[in-house]
Amino acid sequence: MLRPGLLTSRSLLTLGAALLTVALAQTQLEPQSVPPRPLVPPMPAATVTATMLNPVPRAFSPDLLPRLSVPQGFSLRVVATGLGNARMPYVMPDGSIYLTRNEQGDVLLLRDANKDGVITGNERTVVAQNLRNIHGVTAHGGKLYLSVDKTVLVADILAGGKLSTPRIFVKDLPDVGQHFARGVAFGADGFMYLSVGSTCNDCQDRSNPEVATMLRIAPDGSSREVYASGLRHTIGFDWQPGTGKLFGLDQGSDWHGDDQPPEELNQIGRGQNYGWPYCFADKQADPYVNNAPQGNPTKEEFCAAQTSGSLLTYTAHAAAISFHFYTGKQFPAEFRNDAFATFRGSWNRSEPSGYQLARVHFDAQGKPLSITPFVSGFVYHDDNQKEANGWTQFGRLAGLAQDIDGSLLFTDDQSGVLYRLSYTGGQK
Repeated sequence: MLRPGLLTSRSLLTLGAALLTVALAQTQLEPQSVPPRPLVPPMPAATVTATMLNPVPRAFSPDLLPRLSVPQGFSLRVVATGLGNARMPYVMPDGSIYLTRNEQGDVLLLRDANKDGVITGNERTVVAQNLRNIHGVTAHGGKLYLSVDKTVLVADILAGGKLSTPRIFVKDLPDVGQHFARGVAFGADGFMYLSVGSTCNDCQDRSNPEVATMLRIAPDGSSREVYASGLRHTIGFDWQPGTGKLFGLDQGSDWHGDDQPPEELNQIGRGQNYGWPYCFADKQADPYVNNAPQGNPTKEEFCAAQTSGSLLTYTAHAAAISFHFYTGKQFPAEFRNDAFATFRGSWNRSEPSGYQLARVHFDAQGKPLSITPFVSGFVYHDDNQKEANGWTQFGRLAGLAQDIDGSLLFTDDQSGVLYRLSYTGGQK
């Protein structure tokens, strides 16, 4: 998602079926109309009221923790603070954690050397640096892989968790454009899977067929294919235990109103197109997109005949970052083979969405049933706060990983906090 400056102005967007023209009120919160741009017949003009609202950020402090809602039987503990722009954690078999930091452009190695559950300053080591647009991290075959800018790098994991000098594994990826964050993981087939987000909000960028896709890359990096397309920004993805099916959460377009389009949970299949930017949810045509699908069918025809619909939707603009199936044994049996997701939080909605860890519930047959908040309260309304209509937040969640004891670790990349969610009550 875009990360603009702190603004609370409302705007009325008049869209040539979403060829966006934005007018922000300069001194008032009154809507301001803008003449529509020329349309490609027969698409009618469409008007939408959209809002830019960034909750006022607060730095983390322990006195804010009671604001968080955690399910009964679970406990939340702060593992580390002062981590900077903490993005993706990757847990090694010995419990050490590699953590990518985008703004710092580096990778930290975190080790709880004294086993007290807290990782302090002398238990953190920078093991790689000068990494532009770093986000994703995964380990495979004794090597660590890092998604950076237009490249995937690989480094040998050395004694004590140190890394060799990173070298190029995959190069000449698309420009990052609007979406720098690229998830990376190895499937059971031994191939690397890499998410490549769109370069824009809701345009069809035909300059590079790898834009807005999931790529499948040979184990040695020598070749790659577009595994699936029409995915605006599916940063978080994982394979379902038992079935091996690939699922991911996709971020919908901005500036299409408070509730449209919703965030999507997709089962990602080889050769499938998931419709962005023309379609959302269950193959619905987006009225705010004006450019025509390739081959010039109507949006409705394209969505119905050439795309795969989502399985579940969630509140628009919540901004899913990580998605992870739970495979541990610490949580009660009812949670096993469910998934969890971090939602970083909206900036393009009159009331905030996201800012939470959510549970994605699957039935016994592996069908997704619901997405519900699990740890929430990072965003709240403060009557004493006059900016942003009173909305305040103290956490933008990003990375998610399962620890070796079956607890969940997740990061706040705004305040640099690493949290641990554990099950502590009842029958495990």
